[in-house]
Amino acid sequence: MPRGLVSRKVAGFPESVIREMTVLCEKVGAINLAQGAPDFSAPDEVKQAGAQAILDDHNQYTATTGIQELRDALAKKLQEYNGLDFDPETEITVTCGSTEAVAASLTAVVEPGDEVIIFEPFYENYGPAALIAGGVPKYIGLNPPDFGFDSEELKSLFNSKTKALVVNTPNNPTGKVFTKDDLKLIADLCVDFDAVGISDEVYEQIIYDDYLHVSLGTLEGMHERTITISSFSKTYTVTGWRLGYAAAARELSTMIRKVHEFLTVSPPAPLQYGAVAALNLPNSYYERLRNSYSSKRDLMLRILKDAGFASFEPGGAYYAWADFSAIDGGDDFEFARRIASEVGVGGTPGSSFFSNSDGKDRIRFSFPKKDETLREAGRKLMKLTN
Repeated sequence: MPRGLVSRKVAGFPESVIREMTVLCEKVGAINLAQGAPDFSAPDEVKQAGAQAILDDHNQYTATTGIQELRDALAKKLQEYNGLDFDPETEITVTCGSTEAVAASLTAVVEPGDEVIIFEPFYENYGPAALIAGGVPKYIGLNPPDFGFDSEELKSLFNSKTKALVVNTPNNPTGKVFTKDDLKLIADLCVDFDAVGISDEVYEQIIYDDYLHVSLGTLEGMHERTITISSFSKTYTVTGWRLGYAAAARELSTMIRKVHEFLTVSPPAPLQYGAVAALNLPNSYYERLRNSYSSKRDLMLRILKDAGFASFEPGGAYYAWADFSAIDGGDDFEFARRIASEVGVGGTPGSSFFSNSDGKDRIRFSFPKKDETLREAGRKLMKLTN
């Protein structure tokens, strides 16, 4: 194909490594711990509400911003859980997953040549989304074992070209929960350099021990310049529903809505009614969710330790970020493919979460699985010690 027929920025995109490993797991019959998709059921109330909406013929386009009932429920949730006040009429937009919300937000605020700061390791869509928007990604590392960042390095990245910063808390893949002090430094820099904070909070309900979730938009000076993003996928076990949202002050929301309308028109109609049911679940649901994932985290960490991995204990989200260098001194992609094909357990190569060559000794395992699935994965991984 002639070079001029394709976009250079898109031609340079990496393939999705998570999807690549999922395909490999399906091909070889491996347990898929590469993709963060649960193998247990969503709450019955949520499924029934979505199914009933289909039977009630809620099968046509909705308002592009989402049904009123859902935006009202989101406004209540954002106020009660996140401490954020948004007008459901003008400041909350329901999207086709949080991934679309991130892409729409970056497209809404970034001009060609603007710089976008991204913490790494990162969720693999952030860099391509910044490029699609015409931005220039700039990366700053989260450093083990606590995955803090160098404040002076962050300050040095901000300049007159900085338009946005993307923060994901709790972080995928490390499980880092950004503290209020972390976020205050970010907030102060965003205010000083007139930058937008894009806060991806999809794992906000999956936190462990004494960690607390803090939304960037609650910090001084940040309400008007923060886009708060989350989804229903992780909290309610409906990753295939592709429902998320972006909440921001009216000026930002107006632009996000314009992009969203021309990207996807509207979110899936019947599933929005299921999302309303999800937001009406009692507080006990979230307590059980955290207790369940805390148990799975501890089980996953024991499994990895017994198999020879050095793992970092996540403060949130549902991933184990593991060092395999004591088991295999080779390349992370080769290691991931080998254990999927020969051992029967799939993980995601660590370097796919970086913009550079870091992460070559790391692999990410997801643990939103039934306990019996995790134990079976553990039995298979013990082959690595033989």
